[in-house]
Amino acid sequence: MSIEATLQQRSAGKCELCGATDNLAAFEVTPSDSSAEQSALLCGTCRGQLDQSSELTPHHWHCLNDSMWSPTPAVQVLAWRMLKRLSGETWAQNALDMLYLEDDVRSWAEAGVAAGDDDAVVHLDCHGNRLEAGDTVTLIKDLDVKGASFTAKRGTAVRGISLVQDNPEHIEGRVNGQRIVILTKFVKKS
Repeated sequence: MSIEATLQQRSAGKCELCGATDNLAAFEVTPSDSSAEQSALLCGTCRGQLDQSSELTPHHWHCLNDSMWSPTPAVQVLAWRMLKRLSGETWAQNALDMLYLEDDVRSWAEAGVAAGDDDAVVHLDCHGNRLEAGDTVTLIKDLDVKGASFTAKRGTAVRGISLVQDNPEHIEGRVNGQRIVILTKFVKKS
């Protein structure tokens, strides 16, 4: 039996991460030996975001709250890796904190993460776009600025942001001539 046929049977014809039934194909979980045990049946959306050929949409990955409990090690590894990528999202960090992996499965999951990525803090805007130092963002909500006598209005462009290195939910930027800390969930990348 081919790998894809084995995966179709194991998954009942559904994406093993999100449950979609369209555009399914085998996805090899690296490093692997090209076997069904080290592969998963995934939809095009999941494959594209896992291999980073598509833009990351954090909302799609709420499905991991269910699929992370799969008894299949390859699915557990993919869930762990994606939750790790999304760890700037509160729900993803909470799920990652709950996820238990056997030692060999955890080693496999960590082997697929590039060196240095493990400790990197990733800042994401409200749409899941990665923020970099120097980017321009737009406020999506009126924000009361603590310690100042003004409100940062929705639609205000904040140019040349700085990233708070130890907190993925905070960035710094200048609004009305004053440097303030802004929550990433209230900005979108311009």
